[in-house]
Amino acid sequence: MTPAQKLLKLHQKYDTKNLCELKNTATQAVFGDGNPQAEVVFIGEAPGKNEDLSGKPFIGAAGKFLSEMLESIKLSREDVYITNVVKYRPPNNRDPLPSEKESCRPWLEAEITLIKPKLIVFLGRHAMSNFFPEEKISTAHGKLLHKKIPGIATTYFLPLYHPAAALYNGGLRQELLKDFKQIPLVLKKISKDT
Repeated sequence: MTPAQKLLKLHQKYDTKNLCELKNTATQAVFGDGNPQAEVVFIGEAPGKNEDLSGKPFIGAAGKFLSEMLESIKLSREDVYITNVVKYRPPNNRDPLPSEKESCRPWLEAEITLIKPKLIVFLGRHAMSNFFPEEKISTAHGKLLHKKIPGIATTYFLPLYHPAAALYNGGLRQELLKDFKQIPLVLKKISKDT
């Protein structure tokens, strides 16, 4: 079985057995997307309306901005893997509840375990706080965090502002673009450390 087939099987398994309440109101699960052998995994918060309809993560305005930022560091969506903390759209795009995040946590951990990325990039405070509840995005963004988390082999994490927040706040946009350019440098540093 190829890595892509293994990943699809994993998604189908977790979609079937997942008990997240959001499953009752969402159109469908939004599986992670991209390279099943990626060095970098991007984790967002939850699918939005466009993602819920298409079944693909980060395809709206924030997704287009993410694709532009990837191009700025000579990467494409096919080079990385993009997923969310929860796999189903919360009603009216509200924040996912702690119980909903907890329901989807084994699925997210299984994705990360299968892919074995060198680096996990958090897109926004919700994704970051799922793993680093003590951190604040305003002080942690753009800083490489190193931590052993039970159930996750990856130990390097880079929190960034969410692309959607940067679209609505011009000041955050420049900050996010600057932080994003660190990704290739961080990957080089990780390669030297391992």
